[in-house]
Amino acid sequence: MDTATTTIPWGDVWGQDDAVRMLRAAADDPAQLTHAWLLTGPPGSGRSTLAYAFAAALIAEPGDEPAMRQVLSGTHPDLTALRTEQVIIRIEEARKLVERAYFSPSLGRYRVIVVEDADRMAERTSNVLLKALEEPPERTVWVLCAPSDADLLPTIRSRVRTVRLHEPEIDDVARLIVQRTGVDAAVAEQSARHAQRHIGMAQRLATDADARLRRDETLRAVLAVRGVGDAVDAAARIVQAATEDAKTLTLERDEAERADLLRTVGVAQGTAVPPAVRAQLNALADDQKRRATRSLRDGIDRVLTDLQSLFRDVVMLQYDRVDGLINTELDSDLRALADAWTATRTLLVLDEIALTRRNVERNAAPALALESLLVAVATGRTSS
Repeated sequence: MDTATTTIPWGDVWGQDDAVRMLRAAADDPAQLTHAWLLTGPPGSGRSTLAYAFAAALIAEPGDEPAMRQVLSGTHPDLTALRTEQVIIRIEEARKLVERAYFSPSLGRYRVIVVEDADRMAERTSNVLLKALEEPPERTVWVLCAPSDADLLPTIRSRVRTVRLHEPEIDDVARLIVQRTGVDAAVAEQSARHAQRHIGMAQRLATDADARLRRDETLRAVLAVRGVGDAVDAAARIVQAATEDAKTLTLERDEAERADLLRTVGVAQGTAVPPAVRAQLNALADDQKRRATRSLRDGIDRVLTDLQSLFRDVVMLQYDRVDGLINTELDSDLRALADAWTATRTLLVLDEIALTRRNVERNAAPALALESLLVAVATGRTSS
């Protein structure tokens, strides 16, 4: 990939040369540009990075460094971006996007609307976007991001041009992590493997020994489940660890946001908060609670993804496949379980994990969902 141009960070979209070439060509040639795009790919494949590189190429004139930096920092007036940190994108947020879409560009060549989590729109919310996608305003470009096109309504899919990103190889992710962080190559390889090629998660594992330890303890706890009591205990410990992890990720940001708000409205630290400001603080607190809920559910989903990798390894061993195992550090435990179970039982557990992921995404109580799953692991009796 050509990385000589430094104004637009196409080179940051690592390992997606075909997608970069397509979007660079579209940004340079109006004949190849359509009004709505959908970038799909597995988590960590670089969807958002590509979306903002594309937005910078569309909005800023070639060589306009200040405008490029504004787009990439999210402050350019012709960029509207939505990245929800809540369970779903609210319909009010979608309506605001549509309103912005009908404004003409104020400074740049195009107005660009980026929706990073388009898969988190309910049907009613998706329908709000349809009119804007059916009758696109002149010089407005929509860029939606989702894991796959199947995550969006057919009516949305029919009105966008899809660019599919592929999953990078483990060795390539490991090399990237070494380049970015300078960690030991063995740690980088293990992290890339455990993250299942998710670049962001691999980087976190590689640079956070506590995160690596929590993952290992969680998998070993599940392997040690032998009965209902073990299942309930393991589920409680997993939820507690995920809750603490979510608090660690959000607490510092929450405090900084509250301090920024008070500073903006002129309230000195330690002084009484005027009644007129309390409503703003309460609204901020509500948003932070919703974000905390999303963070916890994301943490539970990562645990379930790790469990999928565990039982995937087991079923691979049951079918005499040893290449491509993810959790090689647990080889003896995996082989013991593969010998003790039938492949049918392992596949049913994998189905149960997939069902649990869907239930948690739909707001099932994480502790109860995990308890049900681990009881199924212990007893072989599933709900599917």
